[in-house]
Amino acid sequence: MINIINLIRDPKSTNKCEIDGIPPLKEAIPLGLQHVFAMFLSNIAVAIIVGGLIGIEGQDMVVLVQSAMIVAGVGTLMQTHPIGNTGARLPIMMGTSFGFLPTNIVIAKNFGMAALLGATLVGGAFCAVLGCFLKYLRKYFPNIVTGTVVLTIGLSLLPTGIEAIAGGNGAPDFASPKNWLVGLIVLIIVILLNQFATGFAKTSSILIGIVIGYLIALPLDMVDLRPIKEAGWFAIPRPFYFGMELRAGAIIPMMIMFIVTAVETVGDVSAITIGGAGREATDRELSGSVISNGLGSVFAAIFNGLPTTSFSQNVGMVAFTKIMSRFVVAVGAIFLILAGLIPKLGALVSTIPQSVIGGASLIIFSQITLTGIDILTQEPLTDRAKVIIGLSLVFGIGLSSVPEAMEHFPEGVKIIFGGSGIVIACLVAMLLNILIPESKGKSEVKKDEVKKLKEVCD
Repeated sequence: MINIINLIRDPKSTNKCEIDGIPPLKEAIPLGLQHVFAMFLSNIAVAIIVGGLIGIEGQDMVVLVQSAMIVAGVGTLMQTHPIGNTGARLPIMMGTSFGFLPTNIVIAKNFGMAALLGATLVGGAFCAVLGCFLKYLRKYFPNIVTGTVVLTIGLSLLPTGIEAIAGGNGAPDFASPKNWLVGLIVLIIVILLNQFATGFAKTSSILIGIVIGYLIALPLDMVDLRPIKEAGWFAIPRPFYFGMELRAGAIIPMMIMFIVTAVETVGDVSAITIGGAGREATDRELSGSVISNGLGSVFAAIFNGLPTTSFSQNVGMVAFTKIMSRFVVAVGAIFLILAGLIPKLGALVSTIPQSVIGGASLIIFSQITLTGIDILTQEPLTDRAKVIIGLSLVFGIGLSSVPEAMEHFPEGVKIIFGGSGIVIACLVAMLLNILIPESKGKSEVKKDEVKKLKEVCD
């Protein structure tokens, strides 16, 4: 925090498109809030779902939601302004991971919340150690793997965007014309501002679209203001509120999920640097991002939060707006922490209708998909590459769309693979990249022929 204050006082650059740029607060605050609005509901949704399924309610549920906001803010600061090598120094927004949801649910139901937090603690520490050796493991994450993962992330998010613009899963007015009208208005505003506006209106197109959508939704009776009235003014997080237990049956699947999440984080970081800065991520950035991902989850476990990861919708926002300033994302992180400490702030953001969020999210999710394509097409697509990409998408997107196809598999296999197409696509891409030999290019073949010819002549 002190480091950020010093940077504000003496910025080296005010260019919001540079990683170390420190734009004025009058720009940084709305741009940071833009990031928060894009991920806020998804961040707290995991805690609400898991808590609801195991009977957590009342004050205990408030603690879960509060923890999700504070943990996301702290984890984001660890990525944007790290101490030593514990973060990427990139505009990465962290939050509670949806990818862990099936695993979280099974562990919580079978072993309880204390065991889930214990598994998160051990899994996070394991992920941090994995990040320390990422430089030596990077050969297993070439563009063909990271690009496939980013593409799968984008494709898997598209139905989420459609579901949100229609009103959100379980909404009594799901798919109503009112939801579609508001969501499409937000989408059109974002596109028009991004394509034809200049300056602040262009870079804040998503925020402006959400604010206008919110104002339209108010008279249409789409906003429930009761959470704001019911929320308290101040709350201090309490560590180990639910206790902590270490169970092997909970830890092992959690560690496997953290391996997959490490690859997903590598894909997100690659998407940020390529989509926002037009370059590949460095070993330092990739390693720091995974270390921070793990340490952030350790912090989460201590303060009653669930596993965290980089939020792909915010990656898409960076690619869409080209705003690479890590300071902007850090401002959003501070707001998240304040929202956790001052529940009324969090309640205000939580009243934004799903259709409004969906209208802004669709364009963001599409950018993630296109970034994955950009990564994959940096080099000509060989027959080998087409097989790896094709089969990864077949099993990733296909199996996640038909989860009953794994009905007779062991429960442990279904926990790991049954809930996320990203997990399956990632593992298939990594495995095929190792097993399928890379054919030599024409130039290499020609060099070998010349070498053999010389040996014959000698």
